[in-house]
Amino acid sequence: MKFGKEFAAQMVPEWQEAYVDYSSLKTCLKEIHRRKQQNREPDTQARLQRALTLYRSFSGLNRTQNRRASSFDDHDVESQTILVNSVRGNGSGKYETTFLMVTEEGAEYEQEFFKKLDNELNKVDEFYRSKVKEVMVEADALTDQMHALIAFRIKADKLEEGFVSGSSDQIMIHMNELQGTTDVKQSNNGCQEIQEDDPKKFPSIRLAPQEVLNHVKLNPATSTPAKMNFNRKNLKKIENQLKRAFIEFYYKLRLLKNYSFLNVLAFSKILKKYDKMALRRASKYYMRTLDDSYLGNSDEVTKLMERVEATFIKHFSNSNRSKGMNKLRPKKKKERHRISFGTGFFAGCTAALVLALVLIIHARNILDKEGRAQYMESMFPLYSLFGFMVLHMLMHAGNIYFWRKYRVNYSFIFGFKQGTELGFREVLLLSFGLGTLALISVVSNLDMEMDPKTRDYKALTELLPLSLLMLVVIVLLCPFNILYRSSRFFLLTTLFRCICAPLYVVRFQDFYLADQFTSEVQAFRSLEFYICHYGWGDFKLRQNTCRSNDIFNTFYFIVAVIPYWSRLLQCVRRFYDERDSMQAFNGLKYFLTIIAVCTRTAYGLDRGTSWEALAWTFSAMAAIYGTYWDLVVDWGLLQRQSKNRWLRDKLLIPYKSVYFGAMVLNVLLRFAWLQTVLNLNLSLHRETLTAIVAGIEIIRRGIWNFFRLENEHLNNVGKFRAFKSVPLPFYSDEDEDRTD
Repeated sequence: MKFGKEFAAQMVPEWQEAYVDYSSLKTCLKEIHRRKQQNREPDTQARLQRALTLYRSFSGLNRTQNRRASSFDDHDVESQTILVNSVRGNGSGKYETTFLMVTEEGAEYEQEFFKKLDNELNKVDEFYRSKVKEVMVEADALTDQMHALIAFRIKADKLEEGFVSGSSDQIMIHMNELQGTTDVKQSNNGCQEIQEDDPKKFPSIRLAPQEVLNHVKLNPATSTPAKMNFNRKNLKKIENQLKRAFIEFYYKLRLLKNYSFLNVLAFSKILKKYDKMALRRASKYYMRTLDDSYLGNSDEVTKLMERVEATFIKHFSNSNRSKGMNKLRPKKKKERHRISFGTGFFAGCTAALVLALVLIIHARNILDKEGRAQYMESMFPLYSLFGFMVLHMLMHAGNIYFWRKYRVNYSFIFGFKQGTELGFREVLLLSFGLGTLALISVVSNLDMEMDPKTRDYKALTELLPLSLLMLVVIVLLCPFNILYRSSRFFLLTTLFRCICAPLYVVRFQDFYLADQFTSEVQAFRSLEFYICHYGWGDFKLRQNTCRSNDIFNTFYFIVAVIPYWSRLLQCVRRFYDERDSMQAFNGLKYFLTIIAVCTRTAYGLDRGTSWEALAWTFSAMAAIYGTYWDLVVDWGLLQRQSKNRWLRDKLLIPYKSVYFGAMVLNVLLRFAWLQTVLNLNLSLHRETLTAIVAGIEIIRRGIWNFFRLENEHLNNVGKFRAFKSVPLPFYSDEDEDRTD
């Protein structure tokens, strides 16, 4: 792989603008090379000089530093082409390179190259300085947290053993955990103390009063209630929170170290290319300056990583280095062949079962049988639920594939734990597996003839849809570490927060999942039909009175409104927390959608003229408002002043036609509700038409998902947000005063 591609692949996606613009510098080099080729004439003297270098005296493989230096002084100074100066100011250095060969033809291109090179070095060096300052501030905060944790740990141990200590007790702890490490003696009760016989052995340790706990309290954002209860339960919770904070902090340090290494390597590569194309010897001069810069010479990050490792291993891994480093290092997902095999196997089964279903329907001439209408009314809504689920999962798998292709950091945006996010192969495996089970159930249940004596169907086959639904629920709630438990629990946690929308601070994954549910209204209605069909209907006869039941029709409205109502409450909560007027306008969108859904549902149940007029009015308003919000706010498109006309300034997909096509498709699919008010005669059963419209909405949502996350990713890139903020367990009085 060429370095340019490898360089781009290893970048932190949110920091792309802060890296060396390697491709732009290569473009400058190509222009220099082109000019050199045009102006170059046959130079026999230059060729002779290069040939004579083969006859120079060999100086040995282990020359001393002094001989290298003398060689450099004797020969290289004469051929020096650049002079790099560092202009100090405001605690940072600005680098300016003077090109000495200005008399040569085409020198202006080389001057432009070094000007760009200086700009890139200054940009990278300044960004690196700012990030190092941030992590040093965070290291101080974590140090204070460790002080409070050790004090909390010792007091909890004493209280557990029945010793009540006053505020004057002294705690022997290391007061600067992240600025240096030292060994301490472990006492019988787990407390850390100093051996009194050699106080000079521990110059960095001093007494820390237990009163440190009087100046801190539990952070209300992480503990409810925020009260100091010195017990094992609270201690365990605090340790877990700090453990997560250290892991995330170590991840930041790793990225910073990799950032420095990659940029230094990029400068080295581009300067070697310059020497080769321009026939100069400038790389060693510039690299010496780079090695002396903050980017190339600073070791704060490396030292801080060592101290974080020592602190984490000592306090959170029981001094087990192997265990501690396994937790600190990011977990890289392994691509397993069994996943690919399983996906292909179930995909083949799904295709074969679909073909078998078509052949059975054609061979038995089922579409013309007497029980067709009864089957469509009773069984089709039960199985359509699994069709909606599989389609949504397939769209999500496609989104993951393209997010990875265009380097959208979806794992960070959703807040997944490192190494637990599902790839598109895993999602395809689950979707095709569910599709295979659903199709097996359909083929087994595809029976249009009842028993002539009892006039009922087989109970076993009639219960297949309910059994499959129960299996899905059991797998989703299964506490055992099978079938991606971490992802299942993440989904359940987010689902709970969506249900309790106004009670929790709304995160991205919360309103993203709620948006998915707004496109699964028909799936929720299918769940309602399950309850009615198996609870109040005679499933053996495929008979029920759901459609004519007032309670069912009432919940038919409520079930359709629940996803939009949850999303509306999330907007209200975000407006309360963020004081952002855009959330109020977003809430208005969902309020209009609720009215539109209710009026269309009422018109579907009672074909009245007044309901038709209301359905038309509010549906059109909601569709137009929603389309504008999708394109302008959620996707960030339709910007007239953008350098990409009607699009964004930054695009991940290189083909602009994709964006325009997605916008047109979004508008068309948004108005799929027209079939409910136009009474189109499409020679399709009502349930089939409803399922098609619901499937269209799921496809629209799948397209929306990609561009919504792309826009969120680009916003993170613009603000260089590459880490999630981990709330710390302790909150000091000084922090509270600073906040006020």
